[in-house]
Amino acid sequence: MVLAPVADAADRDGRAGHVVRATTHPAYANMVGPFGGITAATVVNGIQQHPDVLGEPLSLTINYVAPIAYGEWDLELDPVRTNRTNQHWVFTISQEGDAVATGTAVFAVVRDTWADIEATPPQAPPADEVEPSDFVDFIEWAKQYDKRFVVGGLSEDGSDDSTSTLWLRDEPARPIDFPALASMTDCFFPRIFLRHGAYMPAGTISLTVYFHATSGELAAHGTDHVLATARGVRFGHGHFDQYGQIWSGDTLLATTHQLVYYKDPA
Repeated sequence: MVLAPVADAADRDGRAGHVVRATTHPAYANMVGPFGGITAATVVNGIQQHPDVLGEPLSLTINYVAPIAYGEWDLELDPVRTNRTNQHWVFTISQEGDAVATGTAVFAVVRDTWADIEATPPQAPPADEVEPSDFVDFIEWAKQYDKRFVVGGLSEDGSDDSTSTLWLRDEPARPIDFPALASMTDCFFPRIFLRHGAYMPAGTISLTVYFHATSGELAAHGTDHVLATARGVRFGHGHFDQYGQIWSGDTLLATTHQLVYYKDPA
């Protein structure tokens, strides 16, 4: 990653073996610990810079098993299998010897094959026709994005529909890359907020990202806004899942699915 503060947040000093060290950045603080998206971005960046990496990011699953404290953390990377066209990774994030996140990643060689996109992007006016929003900007990480809601901003009345669609871009604008794309997939506020029209205790337990874009497609996108859309699927028993898509025009860059913990208001 190239520019601060994302670059600082995702920059690491190499250590012995397959362990690298990261440091949280105050610009990406969340309500409890750092923004999960920047943690995911740091993992992607760490694997990309590993000397044995093969290909480009294809998928990432990160499980947030405990709150990450502000400060340094260690990322242990294990390339468990390398095949001809794909490579499988297992990783653990730890602080003071205790695991705070675990996960897997798949990287793959980009091949020229038949292709099609069955999904279609949501309808939206051009980004420059939609007013920027300061929604959730009391949280530091949200200030690092230009957010322009087409539908699904938070309403005090609540909603029967948990769908949000918004134009999204790093602030200040910069070219998108795989770590930035990983972070963007976690920019959707918890769908339970939209259903209830209020903030509630909630936090991501598990985040999965499928990177459909190639590095060439990301380079072609440049610094423009992406069109991001997300909706909940099922809510109950203290957990819900939400599904999202990130688009560049008619090109689907990434899809994401995450499992979120929540508590009813007291």
